Amino acid sequence: MKGSLTVETDLSLLDRWCAGEPAAGNQLFHRHFTTLYKFFENKVMGEVDDLVQETLLECVRARDSFKRQSTFRTYLFAIARHVLFQHWRRKASARPTLDFDEVSIESLSTSVGSRMAKQSERARLAAVLRTLPLDQQLLLELFYWQECDRDQLAEIFEVESATIGSRLHRARQAMKVLLEAPNAAIAPAAGDLDTWARSLDDKVG
Repeated sequence: MKGSLTVETDLSLLDRWCAGEPAAGNQLFHRHFTTLYKFFENKVMGEVDDLVQETLLECVRARDSFKRQSTFRTYLFAIARHVLFQHWRRKASARPTLDFDEVSIESLSTSVGSRMAKQSERARLAAVLRTLPLDQQLLLELFYWQECDRDQLAEIFEVESATIGSRLHRARQAMKVLLEAPNAAIAPAAGDLDTWARSLDDKVG
């Protein structure tokens, strides 16, 4: 009888990479490249590959802070969020502070997203989300398109689960107001807003 093929876990690969095995790091990179690329692609301009690599390297540097009470994927998104913030703080160094509960990607760079020539519904919704405060944009994208649950989101955003509930409510309401504006470039299909937004995940591999 042939034995079943065992797929090595992310955590095992992380441990081997931290122990000095570059091949394990390469496996993690290829396993999560597409997910991280999609995370960064509509939030920066021209530096996506660098930020993907920076995120994975930071996973190694910050490994002592990872309590392993959740999945590696949740840890990865938490790191990616901080890498994104650091990126924009470097870019906007002339500004004394950046409050990502207030500032949007659109206000930081009107050029972000101009590469998305294919104006699908998802691309148009992504453009709408870029007008929201960055933390709200991240929250909605991770909730709708990465299928993170509330406990995972709480860990990524470093708040209590109950706080995530109220934040999601405010973010949804803000998105709904934008979608219902007379000049909105996109309008949800009839029915449940959450179901419609989730259906726009392009699942590109």
